[in-house]
Amino acid sequence: MQRVLVIGCSGVGKSTLSRRLATRLRVPYVELDALHHGAGWTPRPTFIADVDHSTRAPCWVTDGNYTAVREMLWDRADTVVWLDLPRLLVEWQVVQRSFVRWITRAELWNGCRERGPLHWLNPEHPIRWSWRKHSEYTERYGARFAEPKWAHLDRIRLVSRKDMRRFLASVGPIER
Repeated sequence: MQRVLVIGCSGVGKSTLSRRLATRLRVPYVELDALHHGAGWTPRPTFIADVDHSTRAPCWVTDGNYTAVREMLWDRADTVVWLDLPRLLVEWQVVQRSFVRWITRAELWNGCRERGPLHWLNPEHPIRWSWRKHSEYTERYGARFAEPKWAHLDRIRLVSRKDMRRFLASVGPIER
């Protein structure tokens, strides 16, 4: 486990697990959201090049579902961890996360901050997005995990917070 991609719908805990996993493995964490979101939530034109550069390294953990870099990351990874938690739990997590980010005015990426509750009604906001896309991600990644093309990857599906804790506890530093 040297090049790990963590996938799942918005709010499932990809970034949190990825940070912790990178720390345990003692490898760089490549945060796709930070590479994608420019000032004012505009996509950065260097996104694909930045992901390409960051994942040419021999060891890394990254997280995300960006279509523009999906094949690149799946081709380079040796392990894909799919967080497939229940929809209601994910929704609770994403609402809670959005609320805390809004109240604290925490900077997320490149000056971007969580917008207020009226923005949460936007279909592109993670609260609405995760609810709408949860089933699609389950179907998409279930099919991808079953494809012979990806048989060379270690494919790990975690369906609960308990699974996530056990998985992290089972991982230690990479021996180089």
